[in-house]
Amino acid sequence: MLRKAFLLVSGNAFGSALLLVRNLIIARLVSPEDYGIASTFAVAMSIVEMLSYLGLNQMIVVDRDGDDPHVQKAMQGFQVLRGVTSSLVLFAIAIPYARFLGVEHVAWAYQVIAFIPLVNGLQHFDMHRLKRHLNFRPWIVTQAIPPLVSVLALWPLALLYGDYRIMLVSLFIQSGAMVLLSHLMAERRYALNFDFALIRRATVFGWPLLLNGVLLFGVFNGERLIVGRELGMSQLAVFSMAITLTLTPTLVLAGATQSLFLPQLTTSRDREESFRWYGTAAVEAGLAIGIVLVLGIVLLGGPVIHLLLGPKYVSILDILVPMSVMQAVRVAKTGGSTVALAKERSGNAAAGNLIRVLSLPVSWYAVIRSGDVLTVIHIALAAEVVGYLVSIRLAAKRTGLPLSPLVLPSALSAFACAAALMEAHYYPPQTGLVAQLGWTRWFVAFFCLAALFSMSALRGYLWRRLRLG
Repeated sequence: MLRKAFLLVSGNAFGSALLLVRNLIIARLVSPEDYGIASTFAVAMSIVEMLSYLGLNQMIVVDRDGDDPHVQKAMQGFQVLRGVTSSLVLFAIAIPYARFLGVEHVAWAYQVIAFIPLVNGLQHFDMHRLKRHLNFRPWIVTQAIPPLVSVLALWPLALLYGDYRIMLVSLFIQSGAMVLLSHLMAERRYALNFDFALIRRATVFGWPLLLNGVLLFGVFNGERLIVGRELGMSQLAVFSMAITLTLTPTLVLAGATQSLFLPQLTTSRDREESFRWYGTAAVEAGLAIGIVLVLGIVLLGGPVIHLLLGPKYVSILDILVPMSVMQAVRVAKTGGSTVALAKERSGNAAAGNLIRVLSLPVSWYAVIRSGDVLTVIHIALAAEVVGYLVSIRLAAKRTGLPLSPLVLPSALSAFACAAALMEAHYYPPQTGLVAQLGWTRWFVAFFCLAALFSMSALRGYLWRRLRLG
C-alpha cells in the first residue's frame, strides 16, 4: 500500500509540478500584464467546469455498482452531455466575461477556450474505475504526461507568439493529450449509454458536489476576479502567481491523500472503530499538508521565488507567507470532507466552503476602499478558519468522527500558522538565502514540527504502512 501511495503522490506531483513549470516559463516569457490575461483563461474554464461538476469520477469509485460496465457507460454518456453543455455556456459568456475584466480585445480567446470542455467530455472513465482496485497507474499517466507535452510545446509556441496566446494553445494541447491517454490506458472498450435512471441517480449523488463546485469557484477564483477587475492585469499576475505557487502543492497532496484514504474509509465504513481511526488519520493528513507548506515557505520561500521569477515579481514576497497560511487552512478542510464522502455525505465540503464565498463581498469592498491585496488575503484566511471548524463539526455529526483526538493537532497547527504570520509581518521574506534563514524562522519551524509530531493517528497509519511495505 505504501508503494501505491508513493506512486500516487509522485505521479500526481510530477504532473502538477510540470503545470507549475509551464506557468513559470510563460511568466518569464511574457509581460506581467500578458500573464495576468493568461491566468484569466483558467478562471474562464473554471466557471463552467466547477459549475457543472457532479463528481462522476468519485461516484464510480464509491458507488457499490461502480464496477458494473453498464454504470460506467452511463457515467461516460453523462460526461459527454456535461462537456457539450459546458462548452455552450462558456461560449455564451465569453464576451460579458471579457467586458467584466476590462479586456474586451481578448474576448475571442475566451470563445476559443469554450471548446476545451467539449474535448474533456470524451475522456474514458476506466482511469477512475480502476482506483476501486487500488490500480492508480492509468490515472497517474493521464495526469502526468499531458502537462509534459504542454511544456515541451512551449518552445515552438514561443517562436510563434510572444504573448498570452502561448497559454491558450498549450491548454488545448494538454486537454487533447489527456483524453487520448485515457483511452490508450483503458482496459474496457469505450462506449456510451444514456440511461436516464442512472443519470438521475448520479445527479442525486452529485448535486451537493455541484453546489460545492459553485462554492469552489468562489474559493479558487473569487478574489482573482476581484483583483483583476479592480486593480488590473499586472496586479492580477502577481496575485495569481502567489496563488499558483502555494495552491499547487496543496492540491497535489490533498488529491493524493483523498485517493489513498477514500477507498479504505469506504471499505471500513461498517466497522466503526476502524472507520474512526482512518478518519482521524485523514483529517490529520490534511493538517499536515498545510503545515509542511507553511514550513517550506517560511524557510525557503523568498530565495526560491526570486530564483524562479526574478525581480519582475519581487512584490510577491509581501503576500507569500499570508497566502501560504490561508492555503494551509483551506487544505485542512479536505480531511473532514473525505471522511464524510466515504459515507456518501457529499455536502460536507460545500458547507465548509460556503463561509469563504460569503466573505467575497467583504473582500471586494476592501479592495475598492484600500487597494490592498494583503487585506483580501486576511479576510479569506479568517473565512477559512471558520470553514474548517464547520467542516470538522459536520463530519463528526454525520459520520461519528471523534473530535477529541483532533483538538491538540488543530490547536498546535493554528499556533504555528499564527507564529508564521507574526514573524512575516516583522521580518518579511528575503531574496538571499543567508538573510532568509534568520533565527526567527527557526522559531516558527519549531512550532510547525511540534504540530506535526502531535498527529498520532497519522503517525500510526504511516508506521503501519511502513511495516507492511
